[in-house]
Amino acid sequence: MHPAVLVVGGTVALVLSVAAAATLGAADVSLVNVRDVLLNHLGLAQVPVRVSEDAIVWQDRVPRALVAAACGAGLGLCGLVLQSLLRNPLADPFVLGVSSGASTGAVAVAVLGIGGIGLSGGAFVGACLAFTLTLALARATRGGTAGILLAGLAGTHLFSALTSLVVFAVADSDETRGVMFWLLGSLEGVRWDDVVLCWAVVVVGAAVCLGYAGRLDAFAFGEEIASSLGIPVARTRAVLLLLTALVTATLVSVTGAVGFVGLVLPHVARLLVGHAHTRTVPATIVVGAVAMVWVDAGSRVAFAPTPLPVGVGTALVGVPVFALLLVRRGRAS
Repeated sequence: MHPAVLVVGGTVALVLSVAAAATLGAADVSLVNVRDVLLNHLGLAQVPVRVSEDAIVWQDRVPRALVAAACGAGLGLCGLVLQSLLRNPLADPFVLGVSSGASTGAVAVAVLGIGGIGLSGGAFVGACLAFTLTLALARATRGGTAGILLAGLAGTHLFSALTSLVVFAVADSDETRGVMFWLLGSLEGVRWDDVVLCWAVVVVGAAVCLGYAGRLDAFAFGEEIASSLGIPVARTRAVLLLLTALVTATLVSVTGAVGFVGLVLPHVARLLVGHAHTRTVPATIVVGAVAMVWVDAGSRVAFAPTPLPVGVGTALVGVPVFALLLVRRGRAS
């Protein structure tokens, strides 16, 4: 499939998916009413709609769908970069310990009342601390990409243990329930400022990755070959690792830990458009955005009126898809 066709088709599919997702929920809202609400707020029409429907669509469902789309696009993009950079098809955005650090930061704020910066702020600080620790440990070991993976694994287990320790030792039952719901991924209560923040980091990340597309192609053949082509390996790796950490930290601070997105979507994108990063970067973004909107919509209505944590939904969808990709790859080889 030509990447331009995929991007244009994916963008149209994303718009339609967001509109369709806005009709789903405890309160019935027709697609026509969703259209009218969107046209009114975009200044393209003045159609009378109910105040309750306007609030449901514009203040709740559309921002939620757009944040879900940004989460799918951003985590998928980070997974693509890390798999190419580390030459490991199992790498995903959480391999650097960012997700575990975010969880610890969020729990510290929610349970211990540290900082007064809010759940998202605590998650972002924790994610940055975890990434800093991972890089420091990897630098001390001088193990290259293998050292980064091992340092990320150590950081992940360390911060997961700290999170469990805080919840076990301090949290009461209500706090534990709330924390566990966030840790499994939640898009409840997102607002338009979250939409702006999430899409801003995704757009910046996409622009940088497209600028580094040629270098990522070279990394697929190994660091020695990349260096022989005149690519500054250490600087490129540092820039891209920092980028993926910041994008992941920002998204996780808003949505909580959402697994399997960054692991599966890059493989789907490569299956559709090949391995060149000028193709896979935009393909991963549009496929991830559309897929995540529908996973969130399904998670929201599956056990209505109680929403299923979106991280559970991504795992339930991601595991079978990843298994199919593994079987297909095994048969092809």
